[in-house]
Amino acid sequence: MLTRQSWIALGVALVLGLVAVYIANVYLNGRQNQAALGGTTKIAVAAVPMDYGNDVTADKVRYVDFPNRSIPAGSFTTAAQLLPAGQKRFALMPIGVNEPILASKISGAGQGASIASLLPAGMRAATVRINDVSGVAGFIQPNDSVDVLITRQVAVGNAAGQQVTDVLLQNVRVMALDQQSKNPDGTPKVARTATLQVSPIDAQKLALAQEAGTLSLVLRKPGEQDNPVVETVSLNDLRYNLYGGARYPAPAVVGGFGALGGAMSGAMTRTAALISAPHPAPRATVRRAPAREGVAHAAPVDTGKNVEVYRGTTSNSYQVGG
Repeated sequence: MLTRQSWIALGVALVLGLVAVYIANVYLNGRQNQAALGGTTKIAVAAVPMDYGNDVTADKVRYVDFPNRSIPAGSFTTAAQLLPAGQKRFALMPIGVNEPILASKISGAGQGASIASLLPAGMRAATVRINDVSGVAGFIQPNDSVDVLITRQVAVGNAAGQQVTDVLLQNVRVMALDQQSKNPDGTPKVARTATLQVSPIDAQKLALAQEAGTLSLVLRKPGEQDNPVVETVSLNDLRYNLYGGARYPAPAVVGGFGALGGAMSGAMTRTAALISAPHPAPRATVRRAPAREGVAHAAPVDTGKNVEVYRGTTSNSYQVGG
């Protein structure tokens, strides 16, 4: 008859046997999957994050197994391929940890950090000036899509005119921001320039627009379709917003709106012209003296004293006659 110790030993042996069978099954399945995929190959991936301009060195790279059927094009399988003796490479775009290092993301062997190799055929790289406001407070990153707006002064006849804002370009890819995206201490850096991927004619538009006015970038959702209808926004649109969308002249009071009042001086000028334009003759109140018997009177004459004149939504009362 088996003792208690014998039953315990038998149970432990059974559990260990099941674990061994499970491990062997996992191993065999893994080998079968690798065989089905054609085996694996070690490729170079980033061991640490790399930004634009960082040099690629051996301590920033490690090699991991990748299925042969899923190896990305442009991968490096050996250190000799990635870092030839005496030749440096630099990152041309941000590379995350464990992200494969591809030839399209780094410079050629012995070449500097140039983004020219990233340009598709027929495209150009154009740089525009931005600041913490026009650059969306630093939220724009390389490979984001943006719209480019231009704010400029438009003359009206001989007058100085007013400022307007137009959509200059839509769905433009940002290739890079400045030459470094971080300060030496690792803190984020506010970009002062943005390099955009544009067509040759759009590069000419950007160069001219920088001389004609101020450019701003507007971050857009990836994959969003271009807006086929764009409108010019002027100070009139600001005035309409202030007055609840009303389409009548604003009161000629500049001081009440502070700095905005000065910007709306063009609108006030048009209001003054409207006030000075001819209006329909005012209606006068007619008063007649009481008739006396036996006395002939001439035809009554309008001798009104008060006249109300309406200009827009404002009415004024004037005294006329004697």
